[in-house]
Parts: sequence; structure tokens; C-alpha cells
Amino acid sequence: MREIVPEVALIATLTRPPSRSGDELTALPARVRFVEVRADQVGSVDPGVLRRHFNGKLVYSLRSRREGGSFDGELAARHERLIAAAERYDRVDLEAERDLVPRVLERIPAERRVISWHGTAADRWDYRGRLGVLDRAAAWLYRMVPTVTRTAEALAALEFLAELGRRDVTAFAAGPAGTWTSLLAPRLGAPVAFGAVELREPDAGEISAAQLVADYGLPSLKPVRELFGIVGSVVSRSLSPRLHNAAYRAASVPALYLPFSAERFEDLWSDRVRARLAALGMPLKGLTVISPHKEAALAAAAVASPVARRAGAANLLVQRGRSWLATTTDAEGVLLPLRARRVDVARRRVAVVGCGGAGRAAAAAFDGAGAEVTLVNRGLERGRFAASLLGLPFAPLADFAVGDYAIVVNATPCAGHDGEFPFDVRGLARGAIVVDLVVGAAPTPLVRAAEALGHTVIDGREVLLVEARRQFRLMTGRHMAAEAARKLLDGHGNERADEAAERRQAIA
Repeated sequence: MREIVPEVALIATLTRPPSRSGDELTALPARVRFVEVRADQVGSVDPGVLRRHFNGKLVYSLRSRREGGSFDGELAARHERLIAAAERYDRVDLEAERDLVPRVLERIPAERRVISWHGTAADRWDYRGRLGVLDRAAAWLYRMVPTVTRTAEALAALEFLAELGRRDVTAFAAGPAGTWTSLLAPRLGAPVAFGAVELREPDAGEISAAQLVADYGLPSLKPVRELFGIVGSVVSRSLSPRLHNAAYRAASVPALYLPFSAERFEDLWSDRVRARLAALGMPLKGLTVISPHKEAALAAAAVASPVARRAGAANLLVQRGRSWLATTTDAEGVLLPLRARRVDVARRRVAVVGCGGAGRAAAAAFDGAGAEVTLVNRGLERGRFAASLLGLPFAPLADFAVGDYAIVVNATPCAGHDGEFPFDVRGLARGAIVVDLVVGAAPTPLVRAAEALGHTVIDGREVLLVEARRQFRLMTGRHMAAEAARKLLDGHGNERADEAAERRQAIA
């Protein structure tokens, strides 16, 4: 008998006025069942126009300023708009603290109500009290969304869901530090999952509806018994979840790879946080680590690889029994693509521009392979620290003569976006090779400029592919199929993305 895979309803939230063409609605994945219209941000939108571009159901939301929205009109005017919306929308969002009055409830049937609360962080006991306020009235869905700044605060929503065991309630945390909880909430009983129609600013910690499907496999809910993820200050648009989660599904690995945004590494890497995740039945088993936490990751592990120790940074933490291993795949990320092109780096002059964790690991790798390596950095203090750590020469960026090197590695966030290049591409030596570590939805301006001048170029997506496959192997003991992963990256290149977010993805 075929196993029935449970599913959740996907809701795409519209926070910008739709274009005349409606392309952003037409482009939504077919599995999206609802579009939530944030009328407090979008303004007056004709639902008939929306229905011409979207075949699912519509949810009307007029979020008040008190609950993090933009509407600050009179309560009577608010109620008039909600009642009017009920005539043309399939669902209407009601705020428990101001909308559960007889006049509104009499005009909006229970099966069309979403009753919500948005506020500050609460522990799981507070959630039960708040739910008592919400379910004073019957509804199709009850939604509880606190805004948090730390991982530990975000966990309370998930613990509440797990204890509640109801299929008409969702609870997850808003804000970059809580984004990942919206991806786990369906695994703990939430009947819906929310994603943006279009992503806004890169640091907002949003997940798009397209990412819910492509990166996290929703609306299907396959078993999850282990968690992996990527941790950094800006992670919500990383391509790594797409690669890892697709590989889990292909290999029937009951795991999920999540984006953990943390300003401080210890916000996620505390014994208490990891114990609480384990208590939910999904222990954390491994992490990809990006800026600015690579040095903290190295210090957190009981065992470290030689290259990570030499570079003073780790981009991977993997549980080994009761302890953790810190290592780096940044070294393989630069060397293996060169070897695939039959480039022998021994005795070649190599410049590594950028002295963060990725740059230091790359420099250590080239040095170990017999290259003549020079470190280059704009900031003198960081550059001299890296030179002292690795025992390699250092050149300030202001004095860098790019034409003196056969291989130049860009390990800075700058890759020609906004006209800012890490070095003058026109000054490259004839036949020089450029390795760009910046990962984006498409080749960066630096890559395109170097290729236009006839140089061999290895771009950030190729480096990411090497590193993701190595990390997957270390985390799971299985192989990530190279061709399938490459197709996922190539497919991502056709999507719109915020280049400012791409620049931050894997450097340092």
C-alpha cells in the first residue's frame, strides 16, 4: 500500500502592489493555495484583478501598527474594511485584541476567519494564555507570531506547537533570528506555511513561496529526524538549503537543512538550544558556517582538522559521537576546480585578495600545494594578522600589482556589483586565472569582465558545488550527485535575486 505523504497549505504573502502584468503572481509555484494580501502595505487592490493571475484563494490582512503593520486608522474604519473584504475575499485576518467584536463576527463566518496575534517574544506558557484569547471565537486558522532577536526566543513557539497537538493553530517566530521556525512549524502540527510572493530587503529574514517548494520540499512533509543547516548573519537566500535538501530527498535521508541567522554564534551554539531541539525530536547534527562565525566555530569544537587550525577558521561543524569536529571545505573549493582543469598550482604565484576565514583557508590550501602565495587585504590589521597566522607574505591592497600573479582569488564580498571591483581586471597578466568566491544567482560582474578579456574563470557557484558536496559527505556519509546539484544551481540562475544579499553569502 502506497504511503500517503502529509501536506500543508502554502500561503504566499503579497506586501507590494502587484505589477500590471501580474507576473509575480503568475510565477508562483502551482502548489501555492492562498495569496495573503497585506492591505496595510499594498493599499486597495481589486481582488478580481488578482484572481486573473492567481487561481487559488485570497486572504485579506489589515495588520495594525500595534502588531507590526502599517494600519493606524480608527477602529470603526478598520472594522468596516474587514467586513467589506469578507464580501470579496475567501479568508479575512482578524486581530484577537481588536477585531473579535459582535459586529465583525456576525458578518464574517467562522470558516473564513484567520484569528491572529503578532507581538514580542514569549515563552511557551504565554502562548497558551494568548491562545485562550484567540479561540474565544471559532476560526479556520489561529496564527501566533512573535518577533524575536535570538534563537532561544524563537524555540518557544515550536515547543508550544509540539505540546498543543492541534491542526488549526500555527506558531512561529518573525524576524531574521526566527525565520527557520516557520519551516519547522509544519513538522510540529501547523497546517500552513507562509512565504513571500517577492522578497524584500536582503536582511529581512524572509523565505519566498518559491523557496518553500524548491529549497524545502513543501508542501510535502517527509520524515525529519535530524537537522543540519547554515549559520551566519545573513543566510535566508543561501543556495545551500536547495542543494542539501534536494540531496536528502533523493537519498531518502530523513533530515532537513535550515537557515539559522544569528548575530552571535553562541545564540545558536549553546547546550541549552541544542538540547531543546533534540527534545523536539530533531537534534542538530551539523552546520555550514559563514561570516562572521568561522573563528567562533573553530573554537567551539573539541577536534579540528589541520587546515582549519592553520587558517584559524572553520566553515563546517559535524557531530562525531559525543563531540564535534571543526573543519573547512574552503580549501577543496578552490583547489578541486583547478585540478579539474588540469592546472598545476605548484610554484605558481597566487594572490588571495581578502583575509577572512575563506581567504585564509584558500591561502593555506595553495601554500600546501606548493604555490607561492601572497595575501592581499584592504585593512592592514586583518591582513597582517592573517600573514602572521599563516606565515605568508602580505601586500596592502593599495600596493597590489595584480599583473604579477598567475592565479588571483577574490575572497572579498566585492565582485563588481555597484561598480566596485576587488582589483583592476584589466591589469591581469596574460593567461591569468581568476577564482571568484562570491556566490550569486548568476555570474558576477567580476567573472563576466575577466571572461570577456579571455581569462579562465572559476566562479562562486562552481566553488559552492564542490564545497556543498564535500559537506554533504561529511555530514551524512553519503554522496551528493554532482550533475543533479549543478542543474539546481543553473536553474537558480534564471530567478531574480537581490545581488546585495548574494555578495554576503559565503565570504569571510
